[in-house]
Amino acid sequence: MRKLLEDGRVHVFDGAMGTLLYSRGVFVNVCYDELSLSRPELVRQIHEEYVAAGAEVVETNTFGANPVKLSSFGLEERTEEINRAAALLAREAVRGKAMVAGAIGPLGIRIEPWGPTGLDEAEALFGRQVAGLLEAEVDGFVLETFSDVNELVCALRAVRAACDLPMVAQATVGQDGKTSYGSEPRQIVRTLSDAGADVVGLNCSVGPAVMLDALEEMAETSALPLSAQPNAGLPRTVGDRKIYLASPEYMAQYARRMIDVGVKFVGGCCGTTPEHVKRLRDTVTSLQPRHATVTVVELPDTPSVEPVPLGRRSAWGRKLSRGETVASVEILPPHGWDRNRIVGPARELKVAGVDAVNIVDSPRAQSRMGAVSAALIVEREVGIETVVHYTCRDRNMLGMISDLLGAAAAGLRNVLLVSGDPPAAGPYPDTTAVFDIDSIGLTNVVHGLNRGLDPGGGSIGAPTEFVIGVAANHEAVDQAREVRRFRYKVEAGADFAVTQPVFDPASLERFLEHVDGRDIPVVAGVWPLLDLRNAEFLANEVPGVAVPPGIVARMRKAQESGTEAALEEGVAIALEMIEAVRPMVHGFHISAPWGRVDVALRVLREGGVRATA
Repeated sequence: MRKLLEDGRVHVFDGAMGTLLYSRGVFVNVCYDELSLSRPELVRQIHEEYVAAGAEVVETNTFGANPVKLSSFGLEERTEEINRAAALLAREAVRGKAMVAGAIGPLGIRIEPWGPTGLDEAEALFGRQVAGLLEAEVDGFVLETFSDVNELVCALRAVRAACDLPMVAQATVGQDGKTSYGSEPRQIVRTLSDAGADVVGLNCSVGPAVMLDALEEMAETSALPLSAQPNAGLPRTVGDRKIYLASPEYMAQYARRMIDVGVKFVGGCCGTTPEHVKRLRDTVTSLQPRHATVTVVELPDTPSVEPVPLGRRSAWGRKLSRGETVASVEILPPHGWDRNRIVGPARELKVAGVDAVNIVDSPRAQSRMGAVSAALIVEREVGIETVVHYTCRDRNMLGMISDLLGAAAAGLRNVLLVSGDPPAAGPYPDTTAVFDIDSIGLTNVVHGLNRGLDPGGGSIGAPTEFVIGVAANHEAVDQAREVRRFRYKVEAGADFAVTQPVFDPASLERFLEHVDGRDIPVVAGVWPLLDLRNAEFLANEVPGVAVPPGIVARMRKAQESGTEAALEEGVAIALEMIEAVRPMVHGFHISAPWGRVDVALRVLREGGVRATA
């Protein structure tokens, strides 16, 4: 597990063991921990299902396998045996495809100062469980569902006394964000950090929403990696059963928010299933494509040629090369194949003097007319340049190269290369993502094509003439990572960047100071809000977009006076953003929310953003 701590990426834990055992007919009066001995095939199957769903760390079936809890079943003398068997069973089930973490839960008794059991005595009890798990060579430990932080420290000491393997220490909090003993998130993280935990976090008891609030407080207190394994919501009584109703999609949505806060390990507790873990894994994959760490490699010199100068590749490129302000408007291709649904808006934009039409490529994993095809229709029938969004999500590298060579031959010149939203965000959640390379890798590929080379160093003949755009998320929670990725994109050959919608000019300014935005022209994204619902949607459900609470509050107040008042406030906010960031950027990329081209054009006109001839 040590390498998972050190690679800077987000990793996925498994979900509930007890929930699945219960759902498969194991009654609650049975010792679940002993099932690793008496019904190993059942436990093994559950482990295998979580690995198949994408879990990178599987916990042993030993949550209650300590001498105190096992004594209720007359099994305390078999503590080491049960823990050893559970760990061996988990390792056999994962077959090297996942790490095995020894799971340790509370003793089930109160320790001092809350009960008669001394701290040293508690540490010794945990030590027996640790010994059994170590005999089977677990990769690390997960100490979970502790309400008493003092007891959790005892478990930490027991592990550290026996080994130096990584430890994930997780407390559990209630609806007020505190443990049942009154410990607040900041106190928890400080205590566990001082005790030697490698990862600190929360699990069980509450659903994702309350846990997210507590994690935000923890993130402000410690630089240690955070973990989160929430329940699938709060249980509801249905008949004679406790049922957890939070859907896999809901869990995945909150996982994204937790990752934004700084969580590095996500998984599930009570009520979660392999389907929940699968959705979590899809979310994590979408945020860190498999080739997220990129080394920019110099292409072979022999057959390469110098790229065509930026000013000669397209009108868009010419304006960027001259330092002129550019203006584009983003429109969505239709769900169907009626080309008039995109030709009509494009004509409006041309008449208004917009420099280019941004054609989005299946945003939020919604299937629409292909962006390349839609762009060809617009350029042929309307006579205005396009900036084609091209995602890595749906294609392997071979397919992308084929698409791009065809687009170049058809006359398309401006591309915006993005990794793409995960399939789980759309209506076909079982669709798999490809992510053969990410946007940095694709920028390298296209820059090579512009030098007449394919990725293998072979000649493609005349070089392509793409103006290469990339995305910049100035609101990323992990700013260091985003700055690093942006610099990689510039080194890979990007010609310009488009930011996420700006709702906080100071945030954009800070980002540009870190990346030195003078390296390539930066075009600011601007999104005119239509109403309160639009603002809340962006703030809560669109990956990578940050809408400050103050902006949402302004829209909420305006909405009280009706839809028109809300629209006026949304336009006013967009105009404020343009005015504030104008000195920092080289142009504006205006969204047309819900197809409202008229609103986008109004923002361009009233903001004084005019395309020059």
